[in-house]
Amino acid sequence: MNELMIFAGNHPILSTVWVVLVLMIIVTSVQIKMSPVKQYSPQELTFAVNKEDAVVVDIRSENEFNKGRIIDAKHLGTDKANKNEFASLEKFKDRPIIVVCNAGISAQKVAAQLFKAGFTKAGLLKGGMNAWLNASLPVTKK
Repeated sequence: MNELMIFAGNHPILSTVWVVLVLMIIVTSVQIKMSPVKQYSPQELTFAVNKEDAVVVDIRSENEFNKGRIIDAKHLGTDKANKNEFASLEKFKDRPIIVVCNAGISAQKVAAQLFKAGFTKAGLLKGGMNAWLNASLPVTKK
């Protein structure tokens, strides 16, 4: 413990950065756990689609969407998502809506916006399309 205090005294900037990073990780973890937006693994997404009639909403660019997407996924352009234009999803309001992006980061924001707009079953694919592809699950181009 004494060596840690000596290190912190000799390297105050590095020690401060380390403490800030640890606090940011803790805060982010707590926010994720407390968020009303559910995070689905690729397997959970499959079960939700098959058993709960969940709707997959892909927010990636149209080019990426056309290159490969989850079967029956609906495309919602990022411009519409950023402007909270969810009119095309109103008919699915009572069903789980699972937002998909590349890595699951931008999907968090859109899923939270959906939840605030009254889509109480909004969720996201944890890890995004990267997780889906790494799990060797099917994609379609049609």
